[in-house]
Amino acid sequence: PPPPPAPAAPRDPRAADPRPPAPAPPPPPAAPAPAARISHVGDSPPTYEAEPTALPAADAEELDQLVADTVLDGARYGTYTLRAASLRGDSARYRGEPRRDALLTARFGGGPGALVLVAVATGARATEGAHLSAADACRWIGGAVGRSHSRLAEDIRAGRRGDLKSGLHRLTDRTYGKLRARAAELGRDPEEYTASLRCLLLSADPDCRTRVFFGVGGGGLFRLRDGAWQDLEPLVPEPSEIRGAPVVGYGSVPTGARAATEQTPDGDRLTMDLEITKAPGPLVEEPVPPPPEPFRFRASVARPGDTLLLTSVGLAEPLRGVPALGDELAARWADGEPPGLAAYLADVALRAKGYADDRTAVGVWEA
Repeated sequence: PPPPPAPAAPRDPRAADPRPPAPAPPPPPAAPAPAARISHVGDSPPTYEAEPTALPAADAEELDQLVADTVLDGARYGTYTLRAASLRGDSARYRGEPRRDALLTARFGGGPGALVLVAVATGARATEGAHLSAADACRWIGGAVGRSHSRLAEDIRAGRRGDLKSGLHRLTDRTYGKLRARAAELGRDPEEYTASLRCLLLSADPDCRTRVFFGVGGGGLFRLRDGAWQDLEPLVPEPSEIRGAPVVGYGSVPTGARAATEQTPDGDRLTMDLEITKAPGPLVEEPVPPPPEPFRFRASVARPGDTLLLTSVGLAEPLRGVPALGDELAARWADGEPPGLAAYLADVALRAKGYADDRTAVGVWEA
């Protein structure tokens, strides 16, 4: 039988189609390159290098007094996100001096009744052990707030502004009293062993948006709202308002019935709880003297999208003196999302020529 016919060659469909081939689709547009983040504002870079060059001198017997170049912390409670950073200034990094700024972040209690304290202190300039006095100020105000945290948290949630102001005033006075006592122990003048102190109290209750600031000395309190910075630094009170009255529950000594039970009918005082008779002393205990600078206090209600910024003098001065610095930070934080810890540190470290002090900044982003 004859062989089967060979299969026909496949037809090229393009040969039978008189139309020209369709052009290839254009390539997708390239993604825009991310804008490079600047490291300084102003016409020229700062004099000092941007990174640390020299470590502070160490004593083999006092290694616990060393201070890290940079401290970074953060948390999230209720409706806010917290970022905190403290870094040595360019001048101190160059000279091998310790960071004079101290930073304390602490949570007392748990659940909605928890209280978050952030304390920022700066030791007196050009004094020996300035970093130690700043650390003492943070530790002592932290202990005082911690012992009264339940009452403070309750007052914040209830909006008792007057009780908060007078109670925190008293706790602050006692902290400065301890600083003066420590100066006496060291044989130094009180002005040589002191620090500015600025604090934020934040409730962990998601239904509470009251943010409380208090402190003594220089620094800054700013709020970024709707893309614009507002300076919230409380006005210095009149001299007649510098002193606050003791408030029971905030570390003050009770008066009235309890005080009367601390002495015998003959007038002899009794040691607390032990009932040991003690002769009255020749001096009457006076109230704790106020710190040399006036007490500052502000309680405000945050709005969604706000960013609250508490700073030491090292960042407050360039924010007030170099508008480009505030503009750059506002642009970086324009979307209202809190930056990560590393990004926040880079933002706080944004430099400006002529400002080389330590920088400490506490940012609170409201959801």
